[in-house]
Amino acid sequence: MIRKAETKDLKEIAELILVILKDMELNFLKEVPESEVLEILQEASQIPDYRYSLKRGLVYEKEGVVAGVAFGYPDTDEPIIDLPLEQILVKHGLSTDLKLFEDPETFPNEWYLDSISVAKKFQNQGIGTLLLEAIPKVAKEYNRDVIGLACDKQNPNAKRLYERQGFKSVGVYKLSGHDYDHMQKKI
Repeated sequence: MIRKAETKDLKEIAELILVILKDMELNFLKEVPESEVLEILQEASQIPDYRYSLKRGLVYEKEGVVAGVAFGYPDTDEPIIDLPLEQILVKHGLSTDLKLFEDPETFPNEWYLDSISVAKKFQNQGIGTLLLEAIPKVAKEYNRDVIGLACDKQNPNAKRLYERQGFKSVGVYKLSGHDYDHMQKKI
C-alpha cells in the first residue's frame, strides 16, 4: 500500500535514505558516525521544509513495515530544502559548514525525484515501479508536468527501470564526484 510518510516511519525511512547516501559516497558520512546520521535524518525529517521531510515522502508499506520510500520536491524548493539541517547539526554539536549535498540537482520547471529506495528484503517485487507510478500524482499537486531525477551512470539497472517508466536522459552532471544522467518524464 502506498501512502504519505508518517511519524511512525521515521526510523525505517532514515535507514532507507542512508542506503542511498552511502551509495553516493557523500563526504558528510566521512565526518559523522552512521548512528548519528540516522538520528539526524529522523530529526530533520520532522521539519516540513527539509529535503526528506515527512510531507515530501511516500512510503510503500508491506507486511506492516516500510518496504520502500520515495522523496522529492519542486525545483523551486531546491534553495531551501537543506537549510533545516543546519539547526539539527548545531543541536548535535556539529559544524554548520557540513553539507549533506553540495551540488545542485534539479532542472527548471520539474518535480524532482530526489530519492527512491526499497528495503533489501522487498527488492525485485515491483515496489520501485509502484512508487514511480505514484509520483505523477504528487508532481501534479505541485503544478509540475515534468518529473526529473538523477541516475548514477554506474547503475544501469536503475536506468533501465527509469526508461521502462518513460524517463529519457536530458543531461549529464556530477554529484558528489559521480557522473549522473539527468532524466525526465513528461506527464
